[in-house]
Amino acid sequence: MMQTAQTQLDGFDHKILAALGRDGRISITDLAKEIGLSKTPTQARLRRLEAEGVITGYRATTDPVRLGLDHVAFVEVKLDDTRETALKSFNAAVRQVPEIEQVHMIASHFDYLLKVRTTNMAAYRVVLGEKISALPHVSSTSTFVVMQAVKEVGYSD
Repeated sequence: MMQTAQTQLDGFDHKILAALGRDGRISITDLAKEIGLSKTPTQARLRRLEAEGVITGYRATTDPVRLGLDHVAFVEVKLDDTRETALKSFNAAVRQVPEIEQVHMIASHFDYLLKVRTTNMAAYRVVLGEKISALPHVSSTSTFVVMQAVKEVGYSD
């Protein structure tokens, strides 16, 4: 995987990101007022942040509990092969499982940590048994069920 150079951000850029993190639909006029610049430089900074890939998109944030997706589990996954081709195969396959919200390669006694969201324990058991366990090179899994989400955030100031 190729590393991308870090973008240099100043105080106004951080203010823009924080404001958009709170309200992604804020108007340019209101954004400019909030950060203390006029509209034109605010718009230019916003376009630069988008062009440089700091802002990767805009989307509606939904409440998974209201959507009936309040069962969260973290799954440790150990692979039977960690050569590059096996990792690529696992990475490609795990991206296809919609119930898996996050996938992180970990430097530990296991290889990946997955965040899985389902409707209930029965649905999770199906995802684990039929999808996660069937991913390429999975040799073992260990599940940790979330009792309460204390903090879940995106970008904040």
